[in-house]
Amino acid sequence: MKSIGVGLLGLGTVGTGVVKIIKNHQDKLMHQIGCPIEVKKILVKNVNKEREVEIDPSILTTNINDVIEHPEVDVVIEVMGGVEETKKHLLAALRNKKHVVTANKDLVAVYGSEIHACASENRCDFYYEASVAGGIPILRGLVDGLASDKITKLMGIVNGTTNFILTKMSKNGSPYEEVLAEAQSLGFAEADPTSDVEGLDAARKMAILSTLGFSMNIDLKDVSVKGISQITEEDLNYSKRLGYTMKLIGIAKQDGEKVEVSVQPTLLPDEHPLSAVNDEYNAVYVYGEAVGETMFYGPGAGGLPTATAIVSDLVVVMKNMRLGVNGRTIVSPQYEKSLKENSEIFSKYFLRIHVKDQVGSFAKITTIFSERGVSFEKILQLPLKEKDLAEIVVVTHTASLKDYEEILQQLSDSDVVSQVKSSYRVEGDDVQ
Repeated sequence: MKSIGVGLLGLGTVGTGVVKIIKNHQDKLMHQIGCPIEVKKILVKNVNKEREVEIDPSILTTNINDVIEHPEVDVVIEVMGGVEETKKHLLAALRNKKHVVTANKDLVAVYGSEIHACASENRCDFYYEASVAGGIPILRGLVDGLASDKITKLMGIVNGTTNFILTKMSKNGSPYEEVLAEAQSLGFAEADPTSDVEGLDAARKMAILSTLGFSMNIDLKDVSVKGISQITEEDLNYSKRLGYTMKLIGIAKQDGEKVEVSVQPTLLPDEHPLSAVNDEYNAVYVYGEAVGETMFYGPGAGGLPTATAIVSDLVVVMKNMRLGVNGRTIVSPQYEKSLKENSEIFSKYFLRIHVKDQVGSFAKITTIFSERGVSFEKILQLPLKEKDLAEIVVVTHTASLKDYEEILQQLSDSDVVSQVKSSYRVEGDDVQ
């Protein structure tokens, strides 16, 4: 094999990083696969735009077919984003016998199984390591490194934007809106930050992780999602007083044949390793029956970390080409999807409520909990500036989500409760 041809869809920050790595690491790549890599064609919006990397203008094009139908392109790398139109292009590339590498978590979360099927039919590879946690090799760690183990739980910080915001809010006492504006000015958050701050980006990544970890087709709609936009300074202060750190945590857990997958603001003990993951960094805890606990940590975004993950996938594709095993490494999910009911999901909870400051109020509150068999692990009770009101903050012992939701409803309906201010999941006090 004289050389391997690559076609790029997109030449933004990540695409530029891919080109730089291929150019600057050619010797190492040659050593890995035994032949050179050549970028044959790149799809761009404007061929005349100035670039951060030196590129032969003749390989730039605005026509998608120049890439996916190019006779010398063996691998198509997609870094342009988008879902519906991009899916059509990648399916067309696979049908043209081009292997596909992507960093597009939105696409993989929604259409991953369909693209996998097309890749398998056409004896092509489809890899997407860069779609989750940037430069951290978490997907390959699950599929290859922990292939012999049974994964029981995945828990982690998989969105750098929200982690940056919560870190600044917690450390500096800054309000949410102020820190969000700072994140946008630094390029960590988009002009429209909804996908990040409302947990959708993290949910897509958790769907991908849980599908691979549990060998079960988990769709985006199966992920319970709550974002960080309602977190207040008071929530963070009370968390600290009780010995916790607030993070947006993705949790995927399997008990028996059933799984739960969620993304939500979660309180972790200050001594938990994830509590020390700050700013734009990501980390994922993986629990295996044999290996126990492992943690993958590193930069969750950025041009070069993401590009590194893409080129690593490219190397795997090329090694498969040399061995003649493309498309044969795809393993379909082993198990039928089975999601837990709310009565089967258990956790501790943090709750902050305003109650009437009168005799008997606390007794009524505790009765609501005790009727559901839920007890308190930690309690704070403080007076408020508002006349005749007090604030109660509790951390419960383990309760089912079903019982807890019914408790929340009863508290809202109670004549002694002025307002349920906030409620969050508490994790990490024990291994499972």
